[in-house]
Amino acid sequence: MKGRDELILYLDYDGVLHHENCLWHPKIGAYLSAPEGYVLFQHAALLEQVLAPYPNVKIVLSTSWVRHYGCSKTAKNLRPGLRLRVIGATYHSNMREYEFTELSRGQQVCSDVMRRRPRDWLAIDDVDDGWPEHALPHFVCTHEREGISEPAVLAELKEKLGRMCT
Repeated sequence: MKGRDELILYLDYDGVLHHENCLWHPKIGAYLSAPEGYVLFQHAALLEQVLAPYPNVKIVLSTSWVRHYGCSKTAKNLRPGLRLRVIGATYHSNMREYEFTELSRGQQVCSDVMRRRPRDWLAIDDVDDGWPEHALPHFVCTHEREGISEPAVLAELKEKLGRMCT
């Protein structure tokens, strides 16, 4: 499995790279139902900038988008610099979707960590429910509307990322 002994960033999309109120329509796909000024992936360039000093950090997608679009199509929504870092997702087609969705995001990520066995890892998500106590040092909870761009969140992300990569 890709990621063994690597540095991994588990990446959610909604509430991290853009406003959390992302909806899906069969004809138009993903779209935001948010106030003016919010757009899909508006913070992707910021994440790319934050990760730039750490070229060895790989990305595992922990977003529900993977269940709708698959890992490859979900990754194509990212900027090229981020897309190249993607090595997989917490969900894959060999899993039972119902059982997977019954788990909290924290449980999904922790299960993937146990399978993948990275050297170290960090997860960014806007939902803090269901994260096991032992995983909290590896977790950054984002602002549901401002994602990683909220100043305190960005500072925490940079600090934890720097610590993971040293």
